Amino acid sequence: MKLCNFDVGLNHPLFLIAGPCVIESEAMTLDVAGQLKEMTAALNIPFIFKSSYDKANRSSNKTFRGFGIDEGLRILSEVKKQIGVPVLTDVHDQFQVEQVASIVDVIQTPAFLCRQTDFITAVATSGKPVNIKKGQFLAPGDMKQVVTKAKEANGGLDNIMVCERGASFGYNTLVSDMRSLSIMRETNCPVVFDATHSVQQPGGQGDKSGGQSEFVPVLARAAVASGIAGIFMETHPNPKEALSDGPNAWPLKKMKALLELLAEIDRSVKKAGFIEMS
Repeated sequence: MKLCNFDVGLNHPLFLIAGPCVIESEAMTLDVAGQLKEMTAALNIPFIFKSSYDKANRSSNKTFRGFGIDEGLRILSEVKKQIGVPVLTDVHDQFQVEQVASIVDVIQTPAFLCRQTDFITAVATSGKPVNIKKGQFLAPGDMKQVVTKAKEANGGLDNIMVCERGASFGYNTLVSDMRSLSIMRETNCPVVFDATHSVQQPGGQGDKSGGQSEFVPVLARAAVASGIAGIFMETHPNPKEALSDGPNAWPLKKMKALLELLAEIDRSVKKAGFIEMS
């Protein structure tokens, strides 16, 4: 699959989707995007910047959602113009898809909405590549039907990715089953692993979600070793002060070291091939 002028898949190097969970300010957004661009360029890792203009699924109305669609998209357009990297954001409402698609390079769907047929149809026909997150309530094999819906809507275009972000396991807990990454290959779409939301503890702090960011590199290493096309990680200069998803964000100052290791694992695994597929 061609994504933002680079090829993705098991025959191509790992790509990265990364950035702060939500846009907190224009200056911070540009700074993080610039630092990530420098890191990934040095490591030859294709990079797409991610941040949200609105977090419509917060635990409480009292927590920060973002600046809204107009200001958020303006800031993302500045990232494209000033930093020179492709951008991705998530969309929570099918009626916002057209406006978002006019600015961003890739659209992402919230996991909760993966079974909403009209929503999936809207993003699939937006003209942009789409990263569809697997619902926490779905078996990995169920993503075949989600992809079928999307491709029936867009005429079979090769512009859909599928993303694993963990499965609900009791209350306020997610678990990542690495077998799911192999199973999701059966969609014939590039598979992405969300290493930071997989360590989230949904609603774990009452009015907001908790997380166990110390396990981000553990799961990231395992996912890359299993064989994936791309990895998604939310990062922040100071996770303790992040306005959204700080407990599961990976610190920006530690990103380069982790990316170096993941790129090395990816090269080794893809060079050796996948015996389970032979």
